[in-house]
Amino acid sequence: MNKITAGILSGLIATSVLSALMVMKGMMGLMPDVDVINMLAQRMGSGPAMGWIAHFMIGVVGYGIGYALIFSSLPLDGHSVRGMALGVAGWLVMMVVLMPMMGASLFGLQMPGGMMAPIATLMLHIIFGLVLGLAYAKLSSK
Repeated sequence: MNKITAGILSGLIATSVLSALMVMKGMMGLMPDVDVINMLAQRMGSGPAMGWIAHFMIGVVGYGIGYALIFSSLPLDGHSVRGMALGVAGWLVMMVVLMPMMGASLFGLQMPGGMMAPIATLMLHIIFGLVLGLAYAKLSSK
């Protein structure tokens, strides 16, 4: 399988896992203010369906292809570490650029729960990156 296809499929797998974790978080009532789907939808002036579409496009196209083209070749110890590095990089962009753009302040620290928002989203991004890297390793046969 070529690296772009492997990246896209890996992004789909990782985004599906992340989405399941986000839904479970919501069902448990944990950090209801950290609702990325709603934040994306509101930013686009649309409903939740568009938020989910944007979420999957970011994960599949942005992260998946980005991993295949850039992170898969980094001189780090294996795809799991490379994937987690991409997850942390994505989290930093989210915390420093996207959260303030969406009115949630730098690192989302003004949201209810204080430090819980950045810590929980970091954990989700690390899990996402780990799944992305492991899936890519299996699919690309590298």
